[in-house]
Amino acid sequence: MHIDLVAALDIGGTKIAGALVDAEGRILVRAQAPTPAREDGETVMRAVSSVLGELASSPLWLHATAVGIGSAGPVDAAAGTVSPVNVPGWRGFPLVDRVRAVTGGLPVELVGDGVAMTAAEHWLGAARGYDNALCMVVSTGVGGGLVLDGRLHTGPTGNAGHIGHISVDLDGDRCPCGARGCVERIASGPNIARRALADGWRPGPDGDASAAAVAAAAAVGDPVAAASYRRAAQALAAGIAATATLVEIGIAVIGGGVAGAGDVLFTPLRRALRDYAALSFVQGLVVAPALTGTDAGLLGAAAAASRGLRGEEAASVTG
Repeated sequence: MHIDLVAALDIGGTKIAGALVDAEGRILVRAQAPTPAREDGETVMRAVSSVLGELASSPLWLHATAVGIGSAGPVDAAAGTVSPVNVPGWRGFPLVDRVRAVTGGLPVELVGDGVAMTAAEHWLGAARGYDNALCMVVSTGVGGGLVLDGRLHTGPTGNAGHIGHISVDLDGDRCPCGARGCVERIASGPNIARRALADGWRPGPDGDASAAAVAAAAAVGDPVAAASYRRAAQALAAGIAATATLVEIGIAVIGGGVAGAGDVLFTPLRRALRDYAALSFVQGLVVAPALTGTDAGLLGAAAAASRGLRGEEAASVTG
């Protein structure tokens, strides 16, 4: 039986995930490696090559027709380069050319991780059926993407919807991007944990100081942990409301590791959104958790590879 597959890469500050994905969105083969985010660019590329090599060891690799990459941003999809804020060794790194070389010349499509997640959610997830949507990845960083009038709106370089670097605190901390008070500087997982620790929260006996541990503490009533999540929710609400006011989205979908906090995040987020999304035409905005989970980046990258999403209708990924 002949089947066409695409190889998908989801590259973030913590891990590099890879998969072989079929036309129905089924993941048939997986591979993963930690991101050596503090190492030089070639070391990071070796980790990417290792993940691709593991995929290529599967007999199904013979059916791979293209490679899709969803990468932490900023990206320049037109130039094929990436400059992830949380991977300082990659600045203008020619990722598309390097991946094409590793895979023997397969076509390669690059999108930002927020755009990839948006493509996945509009194809198979919570944004399916919405013509105007904002989808966000809240994890090591905060990324996003937009669907407007039924089309995936990526912008000239593929960075439209990059909500993580909207400033919501004019006198806030300096962000690695160079600005102050960015949504990401407040609402990303590491910054939720950083704030909780700075305000006096302490990990349990296992020493886990992650955002997930802060969420667990908040869920059982720790006031400092809960306050850190409320602050993150407020920053997210401000960014979402600004976006909704500008382009009239109908739904904001939130995925990534931080969304795994559930009501610890979503309850204060919806409450804060009532304060920020005050104009009549945005008061009905829906906020929903993503449905494609940790596979969103892979599924969106696969959609980009198989359908050439830049400038095309996002709805086309449904077939």
